Amino acid sequence: MLRFRRAGAVQRQQIKWFAYGAVLSIPLSLFPEARPWGPYLEFLGTVLLLAGLGIGIFRYRLWDIDRLVNRTLVYGLLTAILGAVYAGLVLVLGQLFGGIGTDTSSWAVAGATLAVAALFQPARRRIQQTVDRRFNRRKYNAAKTIEAFSIRLRDQIDLDTLSAELLAAVDQTMQPAAASLWLRPSA
Repeated sequence: MLRFRRAGAVQRQQIKWFAYGAVLSIPLSLFPEARPWGPYLEFLGTVLLLAGLGIGIFRYRLWDIDRLVNRTLVYGLLTAILGAVYAGLVLVLGQLFGGIGTDTSSWAVAGATLAVAALFQPARRRIQQTVDRRFNRRKYNAAKTIEAFSIRLRDQIDLDTLSAELLAAVDQTMQPAAASLWLRPSA
């Protein structure tokens, strides 16, 4: 209710669709044991809830689904890669220091755990960059534009040229309807 009261017009529509599906599904889900229509009513309630949620997501972008997909890809790949690295290291180190199975050396497990822990952040950054470059091209291009601008910024001393390049970088990355730059006159 608090989010609904503070929300704008689009968010209110999102919440209304979800609430509509939920309100219709609740009474239908209360009677699963009622014969002979109970299971059908419960199924209908679930369908109504999911329909309201789906309309809220697809019509009014209830949740930023792109971000969820991005995070799912990044952390799914990260988990698979680090799990494979961990298993491989335990097998290799276990073979080197004692044997595989119940007699796997605790050094092998500890070493593999430390190696995977050290790889977590660099691997996450690389996977995030790859996913962004592939699926979120606008963010990737914006980062590249800002990086190129910062390199040119170090070598530029002419204030007019710098102002023009700053406005061009803002236009490319954020794509505003209008942009202006006000500089305080020098004393």
